[in-house]
Amino acid sequence: MSTDRRIASLTPCAGRCSTVFGDSVCRGCRRFNHEVIKWNSYTPEQHSAVWKRLDAQLDQILVPMLPFADLCHVEGFVLSKRARLRPDASPGRKLYHALKICEKNKNFADESGLGIQGSRVKPLWQEFERRVLALAEASYDLAFLRADGISHNLIHRAEDDE
Repeated sequence: MSTDRRIASLTPCAGRCSTVFGDSVCRGCRRFNHEVIKWNSYTPEQHSAVWKRLDAQLDQILVPMLPFADLCHVEGFVLSKRARLRPDASPGRKLYHALKICEKNKNFADESGLGIQGSRVKPLWQEFERRVLALAEASYDLAFLRADGISHNLIHRAEDDE
C-alpha cells in the first residue's frame, strides 16, 4: 500500500458547474463542456493549454477593469488567504482570486490591493462575470466554427480524391 500523499492538482473548477445542465461553457470556471468532462484524463500539456486560454480571458477582462490594482500586493493577499495559485498564474488570474475573495467578504477590499472600495466589489464582480462568460462563449463558438470548417474541408477533399 502506498503512503504517497499527493496534493490534488489544481483545476480551474469554481465549484458551480453548469455543464451538468447542458451549458457548452461552464458558468463557474468557463471551461468548455468537453474539457470539464475529460479534465482528469488530460496530459499536462493539455491542462496547460486550457489554463493559458482561461488566463488570457481573465487578463483581457480584469486587467482593464482594475487599473489601480497593485499586483505584488494582490498576490500577497491571495496567498495570505491560502488560495492556491499556479506558479505561472497570469495577472488576471491573481486579480480574479482577489476579487473572488472580496466578493465573499467585501471587508477585505481595503487590504486586497485591488484599489477598489468594498461598496464597488459586488457590482464589479457582476460585471466581470457577465463579460468573462460572454468572452468564453464567443471563444467556444469560434472553436466550434473552426472545427466545423475543418471538418467540411476534409470531407470535400476526400470526396474530390474519389
